[in-house]
Amino acid sequence: MSMKAAILYPGQGAQYTGMCREFYDSYEIVRELFSEASEATGLDMAELCFSEEKTRELSLTQYTQPAMVCAELAMTGIVKDVLSKKGIEPAYSAGLSLGEYAAIAECGAMSFQDAVHTVYERGRLMAEAVPEGVGAMAAVLNPDEAILNEVLSETEGAYVANYNSPAQIVITGYKEAVEEAAAKLQQRGIKRCVMLNVSGPFHSPILKEAGEKLSEVLRDVELKPLSHPYYANIDAGLVTDTEDIKDKLVRQVSGSVHFRQIIEAMIEDGVDTFIEVGPGKTLCGFVQKTLRAFSKASGQELGHISLLNIETPSDLEKLSEL
Repeated sequence: MSMKAAILYPGQGAQYTGMCREFYDSYEIVRELFSEASEATGLDMAELCFSEEKTRELSLTQYTQPAMVCAELAMTGIVKDVLSKKGIEPAYSAGLSLGEYAAIAECGAMSFQDAVHTVYERGRLMAEAVPEGVGAMAAVLNPDEAILNEVLSETEGAYVANYNSPAQIVITGYKEAVEEAAAKLQQRGIKRCVMLNVSGPFHSPILKEAGEKLSEVLRDVELKPLSHPYYANIDAGLVTDTEDIKDKLVRQVSGSVHFRQIIEAMIEDGVDTFIEVGPGKTLCGFVQKTLRAFSKASGQELGHISLLNIETPSDLEKLSEL
């Protein structure tokens, strides 16, 4: 039976100082890509990703976004080379929030330089759209969706940002509204709502204007045919051509991220190998929880599904098990 593999890319929150350092030290092509990313953004990408003095900057969205996409795509070239030698080509890709840009570049629709430059502009526009302290986000753990939807419907200015997994939904919006929604959820039996250390109300209608400005940046980006499909955040839909990509990316800025639904769609499409490329293994955790819930809800035995995360060169050994 042939393998069906999907590459997944994490989003903001997974970054850390030193991410991709071992790949950078080990591979000339990675150093070249970091240099290209520096040219595309005007930032010293190696310093931003590796220097302890830049740790605070790395947490600011206008810097986090290009750093993450640079690191993820720099690792991807090595990962795909190893997979190709084993006769494995990815069937799909997807990313969480800004990770979607890495997924689009991985399948050849956007160049590395355009992906890094566009998320740099995206981060800048998002940071400018709302003054720091006005917005907030909170992770709702083990949510009852009916209760969550009821609370959000009666709390003006609070919205769903991310459907990460059956065990986690992130809410976003104006700070007071998010705090009010979190308090109501706890009153109604959803015990754990954790305020997140983020610089804005990402994936909320508050950022609609930032999305509209991003469309002007995207106008200059040339898209090429996809080597394979990817799944879009905004609707968990499978994208097979370039026609709708820019519109989906514009709407993604102020719309909910449907990561759980993407994983469910991948399961239904027969994906049996999930490879997370980038810092951390947050997405592997989301996938695991989604697989468990999907199997229970559908009554299906899913068979063996491989979950791998690649963030250092030593992790490449995991690919030999495939």
